[in-house]
Amino acid sequence: MKIIGYADRFSAFPGDALDVLVSCDAESYRADVVQLIHGDTNPDGPGFKIREIETDLPDSYEGRVQRIYTGSFAVVERADDLRSEDGITFVAMVCPTRLASGVQAIMSKWHQPTESGFGLYINEERCIELRLGDGDGGVSRHSTDKPLLEGIWYLVAGAYRNGKVEVTQLPYVTRTNGRFAIASSFDSTTARAEDTTSVVPRLHNEAPLQFAAHVGKDTDELIGQIPGALFNGKIDSPRAYAAWVPFDDLHTAIADPASLPRLVGAWDFENEITKRGLDEPRRISDTSGNELHGRTVNMPTRGVTGYNWLADEQNFIHAPEQYGAIHFHEDDLDDARWMVDFTLPIPDDLPSALYAVRLRAENDTDYVPFYVRPKKGEEKKILFLAPTASYMAYANDHVALDVPLAQLMTARVPVLQEANITLSREREFGLSTYDHHSDGSGVAHSSRLRPILNMRPGFRHWLSPSLWQFNADLHLIDWMIELGYDFDVMTDFDLHREGPSTLEAYNVVITGTHPEYYSAKMLDGLHEYTEQGGRLMYMGANGFYWVTNYDGDEGDVIEVRKGHGNNAWKAAAGEYHLSFSGEYGSLWRHRGRAPQRLFGVGFGSEGFDVSEPYYRTPDGYSSEASWMFEGIVDEVLGDFGLVGDGAAGLELDICDASLGTPPETLVVAASAAHTDAYAEVTEELFFNTAGTTGTHNPRVRGDIVYFPTANGGGVWSVSSIAYCGSLSHNQYDNNISRLTKNVLDRFAADGPAPYGAGS
Repeated sequence: MKIIGYADRFSAFPGDALDVLVSCDAESYRADVVQLIHGDTNPDGPGFKIREIETDLPDSYEGRVQRIYTGSFAVVERADDLRSEDGITFVAMVCPTRLASGVQAIMSKWHQPTESGFGLYINEERCIELRLGDGDGGVSRHSTDKPLLEGIWYLVAGAYRNGKVEVTQLPYVTRTNGRFAIASSFDSTTARAEDTTSVVPRLHNEAPLQFAAHVGKDTDELIGQIPGALFNGKIDSPRAYAAWVPFDDLHTAIADPASLPRLVGAWDFENEITKRGLDEPRRISDTSGNELHGRTVNMPTRGVTGYNWLADEQNFIHAPEQYGAIHFHEDDLDDARWMVDFTLPIPDDLPSALYAVRLRAENDTDYVPFYVRPKKGEEKKILFLAPTASYMAYANDHVALDVPLAQLMTARVPVLQEANITLSREREFGLSTYDHHSDGSGVAHSSRLRPILNMRPGFRHWLSPSLWQFNADLHLIDWMIELGYDFDVMTDFDLHREGPSTLEAYNVVITGTHPEYYSAKMLDGLHEYTEQGGRLMYMGANGFYWVTNYDGDEGDVIEVRKGHGNNAWKAAAGEYHLSFSGEYGSLWRHRGRAPQRLFGVGFGSEGFDVSEPYYRTPDGYSSEASWMFEGIVDEVLGDFGLVGDGAAGLELDICDASLGTPPETLVVAASAAHTDAYAEVTEELFFNTAGTTGTHNPRVRGDIVYFPTANGGGVWSVSSIAYCGSLSHNQYDNNISRLTKNVLDRFAADGPAPYGAGS
């Protein structure tokens, strides 16, 4: 890929300025703006559609390559009190999780370009090692010569004074704190090595004090110092002393660091935990009194169990002293940290719509999408609410090539695009929440501050017979444009940040095809909007499923903790609560907010081979539903489409009174006869039994439902991710298109929704 980029945000108002960050492996590139209309290249559909927008951008820009450096670590910029004259000691509790990664730094003030400084490491032989360098070619390494075990907590230490060296690793195993509880092999990893050296470490070098990394090499202004020797695992209670700490005092250094002389820094990572979670997830605090506070880079996972976890408390905000660890990974990424290449002024008269900066270099093209919101006071009656948290959750996923079961899940060979191959080969683009870190732990964070290759028009996702997420939502946007609807766009994060008042102007809010990841503020916003008489059109399935939250006011990073549902990974014991907020993660259903309560339906089954039609039910022929089916005489709805050749497919929702589907709900149509590639979701399966798949299980279906709400509101849900892929069939003249138009016309009109109070 010759050119690729991203923007500093997903949405903007007219008159705002959008920063665009580009990496280009060519001498120059061109940039312009297009409106995105239809991103499906399937020849059976309308085809790829964009509209060029006139701008004042220059004819060309100079190309430059920008790199991404993954891996999380922590930095303390000022550590001047560390000096070798009176000795130096590093102490920490560590739990390695991927020893195969090679050399890994635990605590370091080491500058690799000059080989100077002092550092505590895991070496190539998987042993604790102390490294000293004088910056003049003198380097000494001192190992315990006892390999560590993964998943075991150790007290590790390295000390130096006047040519004397001591390195220690002591297993710290309790009934609850690690991978194992009782094993004689733990004793074999206990080690204490004493040695001498002529090397005097130069501590006043160009390196800061770091945890989980060292300065690997210097670079230019784009990125600063590049980290090396990245650590995979947990670090808890690191301490630094400007003195020799004797072996017998090492446990005291962890438990009561200030009781020993010459304490330079004591970093208790639980110090940032409040009753609201981590108010500053990127901050680490020094509790020594010397104020050597620092910051994390690339968002390591916090709110995780520490070396002293007792398993009697599952929420870190209730026992912060047991959650003093940070889990670092060599493949974490919270920001690509590219330099801005140009700033795009959003024209003051640009209508609300989905646009993209189109970047072109030689024969390659990339699109950087962004949503333009309406000016305040100029809102239309219809709003498309883009599910960008879900786009972030799936951003740059590697499932097709990393998970052997992918072909079984899709019941076919996944078809890959150039972007899939690029993601597999160039891992620096970061991970999705469907991936695992290299140490096997699940990915809890995903960032929008990087190129997202599967959030591009024309991208065909391996999971779907056609499109998925961002491009599937273009099926709906194209349909509204073709049928002449005037509508606005905004993102779910805009709703999260600004609250329900941002929806007040609209008669109807329309979701995307897969709004799977939702925060409490988003749900509250839609709930309040509906209570006040707003109308919702839920145009997909598997929505409002995972508890999600953001790292701050800018919405750069989302966090999820998966488990108890259809999930790619399960959070470790004691780690189901979101570090950003302290709230219980997993499914909204398990928080008492099943989607059925607000939308009438919730996730019921999934399959990825072919889609099926809907069939009208008795409710669909009732007088209460006649307004929906005006002009429709068919019993079979949507036996066509660009996603699996049918309107009901991929993932399907179902009504369920026990989970909150309102009693007045009309089920006007339901799908049937799905293949055995479709199965009920795992949260519905209490035992593994026969008869749970499509051809045997009547709960494997999608339900189209409607119910009125208070104050003239109403909710209409289609219960299928594939649904919008049927809208354009036969030049947009079909029963799915007509059904959707009937509902949208009625919902967008002034006056109450049908059969509600006052209708």
